[in-house]
Amino acid sequence: MRILVDRVWPRGVSKEKAALDHWLKDAGPSTALRKWFGHKPERWAEFRKRYRKELAVNPAVKELRALVKGKRTTLLFGAHDAEHNQAVVLAELLRRQRKPAAIPRARKSRKPS
Repeated sequence: MRILVDRVWPRGVSKEKAALDHWLKDAGPSTALRKWFGHKPERWAEFRKRYRKELAVNPAVKELRALVKGKRTTLLFGAHDAEHNQAVVLAELLRRQRKPAAIPRARKSRKPS
């Protein structure tokens, strides 16, 4: 499964060459956040925080979860920086939500001798 998670189509890439299965424009950061970030690494921590806040109320996240469920998925993005972009944040979100919560095991209490 190949999903483009940019609001803007990447320059110089034809739809045929991209060979994607879905384009979830709405999963990308808002235009205002994308422009503020400007792919400046020094803004990365704050971008992640603001983008996660956007994602918390974004219906596209539910659609993305449904698309990737049980499938090996590649999130595509147009940024040159592979470490500082929205696909990294989305992948973190999907991984975190995929893992089941740990169930605490009851421990046998030892009686004092």
